[in-house]
Amino acid sequence: MGEYREVFQRKEIKYLLSNEQYQGILEFLQTIAKVDAYGLSRINNIYYDTPDYRLIRQSLEKPLYKEKLRLRTYGDTTDDTNAFIEIKKKYDGIVYKRRITGKYKAMHDYLTDENGRIEDSQIAREIEAFREYYKDLQPAMSICYDRTAMAGITDKDFRVTFDSHIEWNASCRDLRELESGRPLLQEGQYLMELKVANAFPIELSRKLSELQIFPASFSKYGAGYTQMIRDDILQKAEVITDNAYGRNRNRKGEMAYV
Repeated sequence: MGEYREVFQRKEIKYLLSNEQYQGILEFLQTIAKVDAYGLSRINNIYYDTPDYRLIRQSLEKPLYKEKLRLRTYGDTTDDTNAFIEIKKKYDGIVYKRRITGKYKAMHDYLTDENGRIEDSQIAREIEAFREYYKDLQPAMSICYDRTAMAGITDKDFRVTFDSHIEWNASCRDLRELESGRPLLQEGQYLMELKVANAFPIELSRKLSELQIFPASFSKYGAGYTQMIRDDILQKAEVITDNAYGRNRNRKGEMAYV
């Protein structure tokens, strides 16, 4: 996790890597960055949305401005686990993240219970305004994954993360009751995010080109939502097909009887 910060403003660029590309870029990155104090960690998120999924539907339209609200923990989650409520905004390619921290139960109760309360602060008021604007927010989907995070050796604002085993679950609404989810990546595939306040090191840009690693548009919540909608369409199509087959079979039976 690294040093705790409440406010982030940076450019984040995502890349989907094969195992071979991952090994190649990791070897290079170890010359300019190092794994942070927490090493490999399991990150758990609950994304909040309206009943009609307004937030993610807007996000998938790729507007100039978009925002999300999530509750995050690291590792196994209990009532007393340190948790983060985060508003993540993106405007014109720049990511702004505002977050507060507290015990999981208090954070969860605040987001799901009208009577829930959190300690007052500027960011807490921004979160409350977000909830007032998007009425009827509710837990929409869990997104969990393994992450290795690295920080620049000389440039402390340079960060890179590698996510693998990304899973989504639309029925899991509480991080204390996590269940296995559906995978978003193929076996051996990684999602890399480069996070910089300014420009990339020129050596890194050259290495990315050499390994044929190019930016990819990928939203974990967006990919999970897309899979969920696709599954729903397929299930409805199967029901229609089964019903049609049943009707045809009955008609044939009636004609045979006649």
